[in-house]
Amino acid sequence: MTQIAPTAFFGKTFDEALVLLVEARDYIAASVCDRPANRSAEEHLRFARETMRVTARLTQIMAWLLAQKAVHEGELTPHQAASEAYRLAGQAVCLDDDASQYAGLPDGLQALLGRSHALYIRVARLDELVRRAAE
Repeated sequence: MTQIAPTAFFGKTFDEALVLLVEARDYIAASVCDRPANRSAEEHLRFARETMRVTARLTQIMAWLLAQKAVHEGELTPHQAASEAYRLAGQAVCLDDDASQYAGLPDGLQALLGRSHALYIRVARLDELVRRAAE
């Protein structure tokens, strides 16, 4: 069973995910305090749904990366990390990226949606590579 990617690669991806996670946290926290009073209930709901989508993506990405980090540190075997328990989850929510739904959302949220989706896609590809390598 071969390792498919060096630790440095996962380290860069981990760092990128962590930076994005902090940006998302800060953006969402600021948005809760500064939300416009003229936003309709439907707009509030769309905003909440899409911030939850960003959160779901980043949570799944970080969980997967932490499992890979555990492999590199010898805490998990590659076979264990490739099991269903450590697989990148949430595809139904996280892969959904209908840009037409972004209309009317704040630019900052649109940027987080796009960046988190791109990162989720990359990690999904890595997840597939890890699963294949473990077989």
